[in-house]
Amino acid sequence: MIVDYIRALYAYNAWANERSLDTAAQLSAEQFFVRAGASFDSVHDTLVHILSAQWIWLSRWQGTSPRAMLNPADFPDLAALRTRWDQVEQGTRAFVAGLDEAQLGRVVEFVNTAGEPHVFPLWQLMGHQVNHATQHRSEVAMILTQFGHSPGGLDFVRYLDLQKGSNG
Repeated sequence: MIVDYIRALYAYNAWANERSLDTAAQLSAEQFFVRAGASFDSVHDTLVHILSAQWIWLSRWQGTSPRAMLNPADFPDLAALRTRWDQVEQGTRAFVAGLDEAQLGRVVEFVNTAGEPHVFPLWQLMGHQVNHATQHRSEVAMILTQFGHSPGGLDFVRYLDLQKGSNG
């Protein structure tokens, strides 16, 4: 049953990320990069952080521990960011599709970017990654809304309701 929950959670995560990116596309270049007081200053930097965290967690689950997050300077515009995001999302979908209950219980050992070792069951890390993205998407949504471009409701239950409507 937990594998079904994880799959639903990651489908939701992809949907919420896509809504955020689509809404960010409505910003001017200046608005995309303006310091807006979020954890990572701008919509650009916060989106890069969300992507970077998803990439780094996926890498850890696959046995590698990157020592640094992605560099925001490597993404000069939303198009470059989306190109990389599509790659990470494809990898994430493939990883999630291949999971079973036993794999979710396996212990993942990794070293964080500060060089500290950690050990957690995979299912806990996967829940963390989506929760972490939700925190930063809410910051992006606040900034987007301040610029007059709300992404609308990004709640998990909203996503589930939309899925019911599209499936029957």
